[in-house]
Amino acid sequence: MKFTLSWLKEHLDTGADLQAVLDTLTAIGLEVEGVENPAEKLAAFRVARVLTAAPHPQADKLQVLTVDAGDGPLQVVCGAPNARAGLVGVFGAPGAVVPANGMVLKVAAIRGVESNGMMCSTRELELGEDHEGIIELAADAPVGARFADYAGLDDPVIDVSVTPNRQDAMGVHGIARDLAAAGLGTLKAVDVPDIAGTYPCPVPIAIEDAEGCPAFYGRVVRGVTNGPSPDWLQQRLKAVGQRPISALVDMTNYISLSYGRPLHVYDLAKLKGGLTARRGREGEEVLALNGKVYGLDPSITVIANDEGPDGIGGIMGGEESSVSETTTNVFIECAFFDPERIALSGQKLALTSDARSRFERGVDPAFVEAGLQLGTAMVLELAGGEPSQVTHAGTLPIPHRHVDYRPERCAELAGVAVPGDRQAQILQRLGFTVTRDDVWKIAVPSWRRDIDGAADIVEEVIRIEGLDKVPSTPLPRAPGVAKPTATAAQMAERWVRRTAAARGLNEAVTWSFISEEEAAPFGGSAWVLANPISEDMKAMRPSLLPGLLAAARRNLARGAEGVKLFEVGRRYLGDTEHPTVGIVLAGAEPRDWRGGKRSFDAYDAKAEALVLLAAAGAPVENLQVPTAASDVYHPGRSGRLTLGPKTVLAEFGVLHPRVARAFDLDGPVVAAEVYLDAIPPKRGGQGRMRSAYAPPALQPVRRDFAFLVPESLAADQLLRAVKGADKAAITSVSLFDVFTGAGVPEGQKSLAIEVVLQPTEKSFTDEELKAISDRVVTAAAKLGASLRA
Repeated sequence: MKFTLSWLKEHLDTGADLQAVLDTLTAIGLEVEGVENPAEKLAAFRVARVLTAAPHPQADKLQVLTVDAGDGPLQVVCGAPNARAGLVGVFGAPGAVVPANGMVLKVAAIRGVESNGMMCSTRELELGEDHEGIIELAADAPVGARFADYAGLDDPVIDVSVTPNRQDAMGVHGIARDLAAAGLGTLKAVDVPDIAGTYPCPVPIAIEDAEGCPAFYGRVVRGVTNGPSPDWLQQRLKAVGQRPISALVDMTNYISLSYGRPLHVYDLAKLKGGLTARRGREGEEVLALNGKVYGLDPSITVIANDEGPDGIGGIMGGEESSVSETTTNVFIECAFFDPERIALSGQKLALTSDARSRFERGVDPAFVEAGLQLGTAMVLELAGGEPSQVTHAGTLPIPHRHVDYRPERCAELAGVAVPGDRQAQILQRLGFTVTRDDVWKIAVPSWRRDIDGAADIVEEVIRIEGLDKVPSTPLPRAPGVAKPTATAAQMAERWVRRTAAARGLNEAVTWSFISEEEAAPFGGSAWVLANPISEDMKAMRPSLLPGLLAAARRNLARGAEGVKLFEVGRRYLGDTEHPTVGIVLAGAEPRDWRGGKRSFDAYDAKAEALVLLAAAGAPVENLQVPTAASDVYHPGRSGRLTLGPKTVLAEFGVLHPRVARAFDLDGPVVAAEVYLDAIPPKRGGQGRMRSAYAPPALQPVRRDFAFLVPESLAADQLLRAVKGADKAAITSVSLFDVFTGAGVPEGQKSLAIEVVLQPTEKSFTDEELKAISDRVVTAAAKLGASLRA
């Protein structure tokens, strides 16, 4: 919400300076996002008179001017067609910076003639779009004066952030009310004229959708002249980012910004019959004022004439009934629209407007007729005409709400003891009616839709009294040792995050929303937003890898040799979210004295996945690698880590080239995803308590075996079989060689494994070692393996 300081002071009688206003706004919850004074960038520009004008000797379209800006005549080369002797305009001397393009003016030769600065156009000073000629001021404008002072541009523009619950702060008057309540001045009453019509309104109005539009007021003004609005109004609208259009349109914007009360004006000659607030119909369309065509349906409230919709109720009017410079008769609409309906319609149509931003918060229903009278007065002032009587349909939904309140609640809820008299004063200045008794009865004003109970009253008192007065109070702590509050799942995520960081991976935090194109290689998204912030944030991610791959691409593009990223977050599948760890390794390990660069491979991803699974409490010693991973990965260079045949705990491997190309990544990229929600919980609710460290007293015994096995046999099957041959003695089994070739029969391969045997109370005898070896060979033989000679 933007407004100028002078605009604010039309509603607030105060002598406070700009800084006091800014400090108070932030203190009462209307956070100041920015302040800009147009006079600052125009400080170097002055009012100047053209003394002489002669043709340029080397260019037909240029003139050589003699200009007086208060310090004596200066020679200036100018190409404006309206430059002439006697003209008073705006001059920028050497050293001034042109606001429109940032150019620093200096003494320069233009086609061989020296020029000292420039005479300026409206566009160059960012005061409009006119660039056909230089600015022409009144003949009696004071030569040498600062142009910003003469034009009244020394008026700071304040931009405040209005939260969705503060519908009353969407107008300058409501903001002035808050400042007055904070003691910064006195709120000026709204002077609502009582303009009686001289003839019955010729436009019948009706309501068929009372839920979407409970009340519809309007009147006709005939005989208007719709030209440009006066300079003061155009200047005020430009200051807050509005484009002046015409007197009738600028009037509606001014009322909306001043009082938070949107209006709409129709060209009466373009209306076919009366106006009706009704639901849209399937197949109907409307050409809106922004030049776009919108399809309608019964969930959207429209204002329609006898031939079809004239506009989207409470959001945007239609082009076909809009006013123009030829308009002579108008119908002024001032209606109340349901906030929820407006919000849903705006989301469905992906259409935003100043009117929508106010109606969806909830405008003051008691200000409808006042808004119409204020609008009528401005039309008569700016465009003339003769008003009809007011016509209306429906019933204004003016709430009559009361809150039971005890002044002690302020100290109980906020920790600040504000005297009762002070609380009553604050509330009354904010527009509440306070009836003081044992329990106060507080009547809520019609413009405060957000006030619902005693807690809301406390909030109003405290924000005006001063949020800085609320003491910092720690929450009560139970005596003794504090009990843990994190769940087992939260603790698992903490351990995973620490472990990944300790292994040299960099944590990334990426958006949960991605584009549909990024989601497509991962099976698409089950959740696609109908009204996204942008097309790049339309789908909720089905995997953590798209965000990590995009981050890897950005880092590699900026010169990183190797990227090692991880993220702990959520995937969104079906109707639930799934806690997941994503890992992406791209590029290569940096070179060092041990050798050159080494590209990442599938085994790097597998190693990271296994370590993080162990950190999360998964039984990694029981995991299997039965099949390749999903089609996101390379079919021959990937795998799954499963617990049993069905429970998939992780996928890892080299990214499929198709997916890598989709993210514009060159070279091998490896990735992994660990599915934290698939890890079975500890039995009996056991946590991550570590067992006591008890190193064995005796040295382990290592035995190597080389087996000939079918070529199709997975090494993991052999390792599991061997480890199960003697669970008491065998502590680990590992593969250290795979060989095919000379000496190995066709269709077979040689797998060499190391078996670690751990004695406990006494060393193994030769007989015991032979018996264990025989059990190892027997277990392997069940898979078709035989000892290699």
